[in-house]
Parts: sequence; structure tokens; C-alpha cells
Amino acid sequence: MCFFPAFAEVLSPRFLSVVWILFCTVSHMSRINLVSAFLSAVLPCLLAVCLKCILCVSPGKVRWQDFDQDLYVGATVVRPGQDPYARNKFNQVESDKLRMDRAVPDTRHDHCRHKQWKSELPASSVVITFHNEARSALLRTVVSVLKKSPSHLVKEIILVDDYSDNPEDGALLGKIEKVRVLRNDRREGLMRSRVRGADAATAPVLTFLDSHCECNDHWLEPLLERVAEDKTRVVSPIIDVINMDNFQYVGASADLKGGFDWNLVFKWDYMTLDQRRARQGNPIAPIKTPMIAGGLFVMDKEYFELLGKYDMMMDVWGGENLEISFRVWQCGGSLEIIPCSRVGHVFRKQHPYTFPGGSGTVFARNTRRAAEVWMDEFKNFYYAAVPSARNVPYGNIQSRLEMKKRLGCKPFKWYLENVYPELRVPDHQDIAFGALQQGGNCLDTLGHFADGVVGVYECHNAGGNQEWALTKDKSVKHMDLCLTVVDRTASSLIKLQGCRENDSRQKWEQIESNSKLRHVGSNLCLDSRSARMGGLTVEVCSPSLNQQWKFTLNLQS
Repeated sequence: MCFFPAFAEVLSPRFLSVVWILFCTVSHMSRINLVSAFLSAVLPCLLAVCLKCILCVSPGKVRWQDFDQDLYVGATVVRPGQDPYARNKFNQVESDKLRMDRAVPDTRHDHCRHKQWKSELPASSVVITFHNEARSALLRTVVSVLKKSPSHLVKEIILVDDYSDNPEDGALLGKIEKVRVLRNDRREGLMRSRVRGADAATAPVLTFLDSHCECNDHWLEPLLERVAEDKTRVVSPIIDVINMDNFQYVGASADLKGGFDWNLVFKWDYMTLDQRRARQGNPIAPIKTPMIAGGLFVMDKEYFELLGKYDMMMDVWGGENLEISFRVWQCGGSLEIIPCSRVGHVFRKQHPYTFPGGSGTVFARNTRRAAEVWMDEFKNFYYAAVPSARNVPYGNIQSRLEMKKRLGCKPFKWYLENVYPELRVPDHQDIAFGALQQGGNCLDTLGHFADGVVGVYECHNAGGNQEWALTKDKSVKHMDLCLTVVDRTASSLIKLQGCRENDSRQKWEQIESNSKLRHVGSNLCLDSRSARMGGLTVEVCSPSLNQQWKFTLNLQS
């Protein structure tokens, strides 16, 4: 029998190898009776410990390779006649067909495949929160972490079950080696659930993932290396796309950075031409980003705590990526996207779960909290873009303001000038600013310059050709060009011409609750009926949808 089972549980593989060498040496000397007695007592224990080492499995746990996927996923399959999108807002039937360790294409740049990462890197606790997630998607997330990561770099996977309807969704995954499951006794939302997972983490680095991801080859090492070099870095992978309909894995562009408009909705910005040219010599260099998407990132645990974790007064989901991005940059840290790290993510068109009070109200409340704490006077541009947000209570922010002061954080003006200079700030002379929208289309220069016509094009929310301002002197302005009526008769073309302060052909005003643009000198309205045949015109004002225009930001209200 084994005389020291408790001791055997903590023996490391390295120690066991030494013991095995000693054991073989002593066996060679087994002619001595004393040694034979020793072997009789110790041999059973040594064999048991060595077997445990070979399997590398803790008591009561199984390797992910031995987990019964069919039994776990089969309990919640979509029955014939049921809508495969109903539960999760992605095609669960297609998700359930996939094996938990399916192969995905290596979407990294060729340079990444030959790069050597540092051997001494800190281990990470991977925190994954979920609520009523499809079992197949959740299982693939867990397995991809374990399969695609060096074992010594993943200390644990902490699943935080945010009060899912079926507790076994998470509990059964707790049988897998390295997986710990925490279950909330009520719905807490993403932010508070992540903080609970982070508080329970025992590794020096935190990795946050959504519950419908698939990690790609060598995804973790480049992230950990950047954090190990500087604890104030918060790093994110390039987020590849897992199609919500057929679950095809598609590589995302490496020329994107995270950003936002004044409505404070996250968007992807293409790097400028100069930025892309600067990267040609080293296309896998880290990318400084004004904002992260928020679902997938790595951060030093002590720095996460020092910086105030998450705003615990935010509810469910939304706005937290905005808040943590502002906070990291303004309080001395930095945000990076690491091109050699790739993780796939299922992007859905709507949320599969409910928000108390409605998703719009929850998002507005969370966003207001971020704006009120971090944006200083620039928050007024948010309220101009989303006037309804002013009516949404946002709770007490005193503790967050005190934290901001204690950390000595920089003002939002510094952030705009140094981190996100690409975001155009409205001029104090502007009445309205941003895209001039007509349904899903926007007023667009179409790449034309002086004396060129203008038209409409699908709104892309990237500024550029679709960025306009209505100034206090009544000009509709793009850069140094203004909308100009060629003559003052109906069906007259609109052209871009250099702005002139006293040119009556360039004077416009908003009418009918800011829903139309009327040319002052002719009393005719901007009209898109001829956009495809030659350009925009002015026509007799009417209720026609061709004359309905709305600026992203109305600053006069």
C-alpha cells in the first residue's frame, strides 16, 4: 500500500523524474535486504504517482480529449421543426455539428509562423463569462484554449455562469482538467461576472474571452509577451470572424483599429494610408488602438485591480469597452492589437438574452456613465448625437470620479489629441456635424473635388467623403469645399466649390425639425431623386423621402 498519498498528490513531474532515476539505481542494488524492504513499501506509491504524472489529470477530472462531447451537446440539440436561431441568434444546428476541436485555418501573417516567442512568460487565468450559451460554442471555446495554448501558460480556465437557466451548462464542463466553474446566484451581467472571475484568478495575468470563440495557433504567447514587457499594456488579438450562419472561420483584416463615432458606438477604423505605409517594414508590429472591442483582451492582474477593475454599476452588457479603453489610455496605460494573435468570434446581429428595462436603455445608461466620468466637456457631442440619452438616469459616479483623481488621469482633450486624432471634433461654429443621412445612404463627395457633383452612397460611418458640417454662417461644408447651387431654379445641380463667406449660392438652413435642407436664396430643398443620373439637385420642397436628411449630430439643441 502507499504510505504517503497526500504527499504523492503534490509531486511535480520534474521531481518524479529524479525519483525514478534514484529508484532505478537503488533497484540495481536490491541484493541488500534493507533496500528490498524499502522498495516493497514505496513501489506501489511511486507507480501510482508516476501514472498520475503520465496522465496529467487531477483527481475527479478528465482531459479535454476524453470529455464526452456527444453526451454534453446532445442534451440541448435543436429538435426538428424548431428555429435553429431562436436560442442563441446564431445557427445552433451548424454549431452543434462541429467537433469540439475542429481545425481552423491559420490566418496569421507568414512572419508570425517563423517568430520565436520568449520562453519565460507568465501564466494566465482565462476568464469566460456566459449566460445561456449554446453548449457546443462554449465547449469549443474551452477546448480551443486548452488545445492551442502551451499547457504551462494556462493555469486555469474560470467559467463564470451568469445564472443560466440550466446550471449543468457550466457544471459539466467543470469535469475538464484546469476548468473551474463559478455560478452566480442571480443575474449580474458581464462586468460584475468578469470581476468575480478575476477576483478568483490565481495567475498573474488575466485573459478575458467571450463564450463563443475559437483560438488560433499560438494565440496566447504574443499577448503574454507584450504584457510581460510592460504591465500597463492591455492587448487584444486580431478578431477573426466565425460566420453566424454556417460557422465558417474567416480571417479578418490586419489593417483595422478600434474606434467610435460621437454616438459612442464601437466601430472598426481602417488605418490611414500613411499608417499602412509605415508598417510595411514590419507588418506584424503591435498596433496602437484607441479602443478595444472589449470581448477579448489580456491584462496584468495587479494592473487590472490598480486601475479600478470594471465599473460595477454598469449593467448586463454594453459601454464597458468604451469605459475601460478611456481609462487605460487616460490613466497611463496603452491599448494594442497584436497581429500574430488571432482568435475567431461569432458576431451576431442581435442579443440572444433580455435586458432589464430594454437593451437601448441599458446601453445608454452604461454609456452615460462612461461619458460623464471620462469625456469632460466633450460629452456634449455624445448628447448631441443621442439626445434621448439625456433622459436616462445613470446613477452615482462619485467613486469613479474619485478614482480618476487618485490615479492622476489625463483629460479627454489629451486622449483626442494624442490617441485618436482621426476622430474629427466639431467646430464651435458648427450647427450640425457628421454624416448627412437619408435612410441607409449618406451625402457623399464621391471622391470629387472643386466643381465636382455630389451624390449619395451607402453610409459607412467612417467619416471621410461623408463628413459634413452645417456652420453658423449657413454653409454645408466638407473640408474647405461647400455645397453650391449652380443656379436658383428647380432641378439645378449641386456642386462642390471653394467656400466663400458671402456667396448666397452656398447658404442653407434646416427646416421641419431639422429633417430637410433648404437653400436660402431659392427656397428649394436638397433632393436626391436624380442622384444616379447626374448628381443631387434642388427641387420644390415636398414631403418626398428624397428630401429627408438628418445630420449625425445636431449641436443647436
